[in-house]
Amino acid sequence: MLHIPILRHGQPYESVEKVELVHHATGEPIAAVSQANSGMVVRDINRIDDTILERFSVGELIDICKRAGERFVSGALPIGDQQQTYDDYILNLSATTGMPHSYCHANAQKIKRVLTEMHVVIAGLTRGFDLSIIDKGYGDDGGRTLSYFRDGRTFGAVLPSNSPGVHGLWIPAIALKAPIVLKPGREEPWTPLRIIEALAAAGIPREAFGFYPTDHAGAGELLRGVSRSMLFGGADTTAPWKGDPRVEIHGPGYSKVILGDDTADDWEKYVDIMAGSIAANGGRSCINASAIWTPRHGKAIAEALATKFAKIEPLAADDPNAVIAAFANQAMATSMSEMIDFELKSPGAMDVTEKVRGSHRLVTKGRVSYVLPTIIWCEDREHALRNREFLFPFASVVECPTAEMASEIGSSLVVSAITKDQNLINALMTSPNVDRLNIGAIPTYQLSWDQPHEGNLFEHLYRQRAFQVDPAA
Repeated sequence: MLHIPILRHGQPYESVEKVELVHHATGEPIAAVSQANSGMVVRDINRIDDTILERFSVGELIDICKRAGERFVSGALPIGDQQQTYDDYILNLSATTGMPHSYCHANAQKIKRVLTEMHVVIAGLTRGFDLSIIDKGYGDDGGRTLSYFRDGRTFGAVLPSNSPGVHGLWIPAIALKAPIVLKPGREEPWTPLRIIEALAAAGIPREAFGFYPTDHAGAGELLRGVSRSMLFGGADTTAPWKGDPRVEIHGPGYSKVILGDDTADDWEKYVDIMAGSIAANGGRSCINASAIWTPRHGKAIAEALATKFAKIEPLAADDPNAVIAAFANQAMATSMSEMIDFELKSPGAMDVTEKVRGSHRLVTKGRVSYVLPTIIWCEDREHALRNREFLFPFASVVECPTAEMASEIGSSLVVSAITKDQNLINALMTSPNVDRLNIGAIPTYQLSWDQPHEGNLFEHLYRQRAFQVDPAA
């Protein structure tokens, strides 16, 4: 059985305490993961050399990232004292998370793209100024002098297990010269560890990395110990940290597709975009749409989506036709489904997919459960299910006059507004509730890496200073 070590300043470490990871469907042991206690996390963070990456220019680090991207999807990389091929990585990732192989491959390609196109990502984060300004501390940018210094001396992330693609969000910290401390998701240590090993093989000093599988207390010490961080998790996990400016929160997205008055009558043209926004990546990402808002035809839209999704069946992860993930934690799947059923007891909403499919959304097969795609028609736009998010393809359909949409939709990570109505566009443009706005027939999951969709990592790590130079000096 594989052993997944702690990495203490880049060096593998085996602890006495371990957690066993098993195959989601068979229960077969896959790996033993060494566990770091909170004291170790605190001690090691305090001993990080926060200058370790300053020997490189940003350009050199970008080149290293590019090489690492190729290694990530092709090379054999260490896991402790063993080697893991790319094919092994896909098998291991699917085994412990329940994600279909096809989605594991697709997410790996996202990570490769972030690494190999790091120059595009960094240009987007820095808004395209000359990167030598970061190396030197100051410089000329089109006739004005800019100066930045790295206020985030160490960077940490408490990571999820739901979707490997999210790891693309923390990787740019390496190109921005910040040493990394990671707490992986319990079922998904594979991706962050493989990224670290790919970067180390490409030339990043191992001392720049910390990898600490740990418990809730250890995660808290990580967030308190590093100078800047990202936290991924549900509303309950992220709520205590929302007031801390050092912690960038990545919680539920509540992303949406909106139809305007000018497009609502042609809604059938956009069913595939709506369905893809809901179900891409198994519905597990914060950029998946969890609601469709329209001024009219809401019930017809819900029925069309439900008819499309009712064809989806729970299939084994290695089936090429699998499009939803299994839940090895059956209690989690049951809890989500029961929460929806409880809310449906209140009038004003109905599960259209269950009606079309003729069966309940919760399906159990052996050790695993599946939650089938669910479309809720919210006849009452104030219903509790109008703005919920779950780790499977789920969306409500809500009718609302376009003049009220911008103020009614609530916090939304991504909004895809399929409209040319300038009044609606202007209202969304000025709304503080919308983090990323797509105008036109663009699915919510279609991102551009040169435009950060949830926070700006450069601004999280660096601070601009006022700076003047006497020209006579």
